[in-house]
Amino acid sequence: MNAVGPVEPGENTYAQEAAAHEAAAPEPAPPARRGTRHRRTAIAAATAVALGAAGLGLYLTRPEPPPEPPPPWPSQSVSVTYTGEMSRPRAGERDFTFAVTFTQASGPPVTVRQVAQPSASLSVRTSPGPPFTVKTGTPRKLIITMHIRECGEVPRNAGLPFLEVTLRNARANERQSYILGPEYANDLSAALSAACPRTRVS
Repeated sequence: MNAVGPVEPGENTYAQEAAAHEAAAPEPAPPARRGTRHRRTAIAAATAVALGAAGLGLYLTRPEPPPEPPPPWPSQSVSVTYTGEMSRPRAGERDFTFAVTFTQASGPPVTVRQVAQPSASLSVRTSPGPPFTVKTGTPRKLIITMHIRECGEVPRNAGLPFLEVTLRNARANERQSYILGPEYANDLSAALSAACPRTRVS
């Protein structure tokens, strides 16, 4: 009885298989290619750093925007007008009233800190009393009470007292003299003459 066993490999069979396996294995990348990839990465990083530095330089050297113009002087933005309503005192009375209006043409709010007049024989007080604020587009009406301190010294000529107003805004603190016009001068002269007749000596 013949028995057929497994076929035995011939000579050099293992050697040929090893050679075929080695031929099929991928070859490692040449050293030159690995070096090129490294150089490309380094160049890209250096370019990014250079672009970042250039951008930072442009940001730091960019021209500054021009500064905003300062607000106007308070005396340039606020006007005071005589609006009438001068009361007529009787002889011997020492107080009478009239009205003025504060108006602002433009700019930040202005604070009215004081309202006065230069004559030593007269004094004034206002309602509302200072300080108060004047804003653009919102006129403020004041009732001024004039008090006669001494009849014999009150002014009766064209040099009737003007109003001295102390104003303040974000730019400056100013003291401004406001001449209220001929109507104010005429009404004030009439009120002083009524309160202090020329024959009266205080």
